[in-house]
Amino acid sequence: MPGNRVRGMRKLWLVALLFLAVACGGTSSTSASPEQPDGSTSGAGADHGTPASPSGAPSGAPSPVTPAGPTVNPRKVPWESATPAGDGRSLDIVWWSGVEPCYVLDRVEVTETAREVTVTLYEGQDPRQPDAACIEIAIEKTTTVWLKSPLDDRKVVDGAK
Repeated sequence: MPGNRVRGMRKLWLVALLFLAVACGGTSSTSASPEQPDGSTSGAGADHGTPASPSGAPSGAPSPVTPAGPTVNPRKVPWESATPAGDGRSLDIVWWSGVEPCYVLDRVEVTETAREVTVTLYEGQDPRQPDAACIEIAIEKTTTVWLKSPLDDRKVVDGAK
């Protein structure tokens, strides 16, 4: 029957549009601001008038995130770069990830020795949305980690590799 086929196609399109609307909707983050060495917290960063991507980060710039843990099934995630910032007491870590709620920064572990600093990122799924369907899209993310002492000549190592 042609009428049933048309109704079936309408339902399929409605489901597809609903999925697209949910998948492309804005993201919200309920994670706390990163803690500074003095115990204070800071915001996500300044707006420099650059057009923003759907994630809220300036276009072409990594999306800033803070650890939100605990997550479901946290796993080590390799990072791409670690750049010393300011006076060498912090590192800006950049890595590729997926969309929330399926890929959420759980925690960052930092181990410091006299010769090196090992930074290990852990990601997992948001426990409040265990059955979420996420699109497979790569997002460049960044987070700031604070060191107990200045980096100086120490080597930075990826704990996930």
